[in-house]
Amino acid sequence: MKANRDISIPVNDATRKVLHILEEEGLEAWMVGGCVRDALLGRPVNDVDIACSGLWQQTQAAIEAAGCLAFETGVAHGTLTALVEGETFEVTTYRVDGSYSDGRHPDSVSPARFIEEDLARRDFTVNALAYHPERGLFDPFGGRADLEAGVLRAVGDPKLRFAEDELRVLRGARFASQLGFAIEPETLKAMRAQCGLPETGLPDTAAADAGLHHVAAERIALELTGLLCGDYVHDALMRYADVIFTVLPELRPLWKFDQHTKYHVYDVWEHTAWVVQQTRPTPRLRWAALLHDCGKPDAFFMKDGVGHFYGHAQLSEPIAHEVLRRLKMPKKFSREVCLLVREHDTVVPARPKQVKRMLRTLEGRQDLFRDLCNLKRADSMAHSPEHQTGIGFAADMEECLEQVLAEGQAFSLKQLAVKGGDIAALGIPAGPEVGRILNELLEAVLEERIPNEREALLQEASRLR
Repeated sequence: MKANRDISIPVNDATRKVLHILEEEGLEAWMVGGCVRDALLGRPVNDVDIACSGLWQQTQAAIEAAGCLAFETGVAHGTLTALVEGETFEVTTYRVDGSYSDGRHPDSVSPARFIEEDLARRDFTVNALAYHPERGLFDPFGGRADLEAGVLRAVGDPKLRFAEDELRVLRGARFASQLGFAIEPETLKAMRAQCGLPETGLPDTAAADAGLHHVAAERIALELTGLLCGDYVHDALMRYADVIFTVLPELRPLWKFDQHTKYHVYDVWEHTAWVVQQTRPTPRLRWAALLHDCGKPDAFFMKDGVGHFYGHAQLSEPIAHEVLRRLKMPKKFSREVCLLVREHDTVVPARPKQVKRMLRTLEGRQDLFRDLCNLKRADSMAHSPEHQTGIGFAADMEECLEQVLAEGQAFSLKQLAVKGGDIAALGIPAGPEVGRILNELLEAVLEERIPNEREALLQEASRLR
């Protein structure tokens, strides 16, 4: 199969130079994978990967002979990282993979002679593309047609592709969320089968053997974060919920859980999907949105034919903590997400006193307060149309925050007009007692019983002794 010279995509000078360096040494080289896909879609291209016919030693010699740097970042799989004109490029030898006995990594990797062999081992047709600014687009598996149709299709036999590497299941859901593509039916059947799910979709009860058993928690977390931050995340969460629940079983009870209240037109899962869609696409906020109502099924009770969920935010927090712990998320990230989950339903009147108290609850973090406002706004947007008053309340909270900041009002210990040394100077030994008094002083300032002024604070500290 020949490359299509009629297809042209933008290629910067650094990329052209890498290709030229390699081909001057008699090697063949192509841009491959995601960079070609994104360029054809008109999306930003952040990283350019190069596939080359030469062994990594030949590639390294060519790059260094041209006065550029080459780093042996993955030579076991034929990969070097080249630094050319301030940009980094992964350059990998054409390869074919051996068997995947662990369901995640190839047992062996062998050099291939032709670019088509290299592309044949890739996951989806839209990623099995190669491009050269002179030779054009090489597309042996119909990836360009699938791009134009908005379809994600496995390369070759989909069952084999997912059996080789289970992570590809989550990659499919992530690409669907990021690109807005639909997964081709046979590919989706194979994804579900690999998870131990029925081919036709979510079963009435959880399958005992469902899951991706050969994928590290950190890799699952990375793919889920990419999925959550996608532009089409609502559709992905709804279409591929069964796949997602195999790695997030705590969320399965949300599926089709009727809320039985006039405030909601969606079940808990679809409400959650809309909240995620309508928050800013940052990992912390999107994870908080995903987990904010995970305790609702446990909190649910009916009274006079109406559903209630009192205390659901407090029940959601430990579930969120366990999910993030199991996925080995960083502790600081997990703590921040759980704070947002716990406080998402807290009523915060848009008055300085209440805003400052919530700021203190959020560790004095303005960024967390803004995330809380955004989460509250998205939560209200996912209510029934006539019960979205929270949108305005969230805007009022953020406006009040700006007033508090502009006026320099105190909401944390570091903003008090006295410090620990000032308290110790009153004859109080340094230690827990000083901390207790400082916290009581801040509480008095937050309650507006005393002003944040040095003399007033010292007088109150003397009384607190």
